[in-house]
Parts: sequence; C-alpha cells; structure tokens
Amino acid sequence: MYSVNFLIPVVVLVGVIGYWASRRSTSRYIGDPAVEANARLTGYAAVVLLLPLAAEVVTGARPGLLAHALLGFFLVPPVLLKLGSVGYRFARYYLRDPRYRAGGPPDLTMRLLGPVLVLLTVTLFATGIELWLFGFAFGNEWLIWHKASFVLWFLAMTVHVAAYARRAPALALADSRDPMKGAFERRSLVVGSLLFGIALVIAMLPFASPFTLLPDVG
Repeated sequence: MYSVNFLIPVVVLVGVIGYWASRRSTSRYIGDPAVEANARLTGYAAVVLLLPLAAEVVTGARPGLLAHALLGFFLVPPVLLKLGSVGYRFARYYLRDPRYRAGGPPDLTMRLLGPVLVLLTVTLFATGIELWLFGFAFGNEWLIWHKASFVLWFLAMTVHVAAYARRAPALALADSRDPMKGAFERRSLVVGSLLFGIALVIAMLPFASPFTLLPDVG
C-alpha cells in the first residue's frame, strides 16, 4: 500500500524522536496515591493495547480485510479507557490540581504530540466505523480519510510508543511489586474493557457490512 523504502527511514526517524523525548522527560511520580493510581491504570491500558494495535497495523496493510475491521471494534473499549485515563490526568494538571502539578509535565514534545495523537485516534476509529456501517454511501472520501489518518496515526504512535516503552511496563507491573489500594479495581477496568471489546466483536459478526472488499483482496 505504501512504499517500504520510504516508510522505513521515516519510522526510524520518528522512533528516534520518541526515544529522545523519553530521555528528556521531566515527568515523575511523587507517591501521591491518586496520581500513582492514575499512572498505573494508564500503564495497564498501554501494555494490553500494544499487541492488538500491532495486529491492527499489520491487518491494515490489506484494506477491507475482515480481521482488520473486527480488531478495530475489539480495540474501541480499551482505547477509550486509555484516553479517559490520560484525559483525566491532563484535565487535573491543567486545572492546577497541586498533586498532579507536583508530578511535573511530560516533555514538551509529548505535550504537543498528545492532542494530535488523540485527534488522529478518534478520526481513525470514527472513519473505520463509518465505513463498516455505511460503506461508500456518503462517498469515497471516508476511505481516503481513513487511510490518511492511519498513516499519520502510525507515525505519531511510533513516537509515543518509543517515548514510553520503558515506563509503561514498569507502571503495569507496579502493583505486583508494590501493591497499592485499588489494584483490583484497576485490573478489573482493563479486563472489563477487553471483555466489552470481545462482546462488541460478537455483536458485529452478524452485521452485513456494506463495505465491500477491494478487488485485489482475497
């Protein structure tokens, strides 16, 4: 779908940017239970999303593939959980909650990238759902927007993953090393979002999507 010779150096470049941002980050957690609980929930959500999102990228290389659409529905609940967790921290920080302000901000690169990544994520999933439900009833532009947002999202996500590759697993494992109140609730939220995603996939299976497979897709 896209030139590999072009994408490889671009992916390497954005990965380096993400790694550079991770080394410059001034964000820290000072032990406040509310801040730490929010961070751990974000870490849980980030780790469980990694493999399904990677599978979604791989299946996205073949437009119209059923697995790509169903994976998208599976991802909706955990993605919303991650956006909610990060959005809550964002709101508390900029509303000047002293506990979140004391934790410090992310690196400037990640603060600028964050809203862009959220917008691209919403656009990517919204256009994908529209195509599944309505096909080309409202024009071919939806497929163009879906493809364009996918490429931009992938590049932005590469920076994001590289920046938090070390911190997210540490946060996800924190409750195992140092149990803190609310661990069961945090894990339940993540497991519940995955179960909700499975239920959504099952609900979509009998739906006769008008989005037809492209001629070159088997």
